Amino acid sequence: MALKITDECSNCDVCEPACPNRAISQGPLIYEIDPALCTECVGHFDEAQCRVLCPVDCIPLNPGHVEIREQVLARYRRLQAQTAEWAAA
Repeated sequence: MALKITDECSNCDVCEPACPNRAISQGPLIYEIDPALCTECVGHFDEAQCRVLCPVDCIPLNPGHVEIREQVLARYRRLQAQTAEWAAA
């Protein structure tokens, strides 16, 4: 399941560099999470690093992107394969 950043975000800049999938970017007003890239850090860490580091606690699960763990793990594997392809090119 992907995460999302709510409007309580204070733009503290902690979450973006912590994301191993580069799913977090600065939006027009607050940071945003791309659900196509978010794996909740599955495959990288035991916990979503953005949630661990967020001082405002404004990163809940995104109810618009409900997935089971196997789907998230498949996304992680696909993203890793793409990264390996880019590195080899």
